[in-house]
Amino acid sequence: MMENAERTTRFLKSLAHPSRLVILCRLCESGASVGELETMLGVPQAAVSKQLARLREEGLVAYRRSGRSIIYSLADERIRRVVKTLYDEFCV
Repeated sequence: MMENAERTTRFLKSLAHPSRLVILCRLCESGASVGELETMLGVPQAAVSKQLARLREEGLVAYRRSGRSIIYSLADERIRRVVKTLYDEFCV
């Protein structure tokens, strides 16, 4: 049980940053490139990449190459359900 609590705490800490949370909300809709996320957030590419790196480290996002771009998406359906619940409760 403690191991699950620690994993959940890491997950919640990943959500506890405005840019990361907005990125995850956006990825609930569909995959997105760094450039798309940069435009949406209105922050420099380096800042978006830093947040995506954190989300990758935590196993929350996956990525694939599409030509010269990297497309990010949510790593699994559990993440989508949690983020969608937060969105429905606090953003609508």
